[in-house]
Amino acid sequence: MQLTDVLIHLDQKIDEMEKENLVEQLRDVDGVIAPRFTNAKAHLLLIAYNSDTTNSTTLLNKVKDKGYNAQLVGL
Repeated sequence: MQLTDVLIHLDQKIDEMEKENLVEQLRDVDGVIAPRFTNAKAHLLLIAYNSDTTNSTTLLNKVKDKGYNAQLVGL
C-alpha cells in the first residue's frame, strides 16, 4: 500500500452538513483512507488515500461531480 495525501481547494463555502456528506461520499471511494476538511481553512479538503488503488484526479473529479468548483493544490 502506498499512502498519499492530496489537498483539494473548494472555491465556494459549504456548510457543515454538506462537508459531512462530501466526506462520507469520499469514504466510499475504494482506496480512500481519511478524507477531512482542515480546521484552519474550511475550504481545504485533505484526503489520505492508497495510490495503488486510486489517484488524485479521480478524487478531484468525485468532488467536481458533486457540483463543487475545485482544484488540486500542490503539497
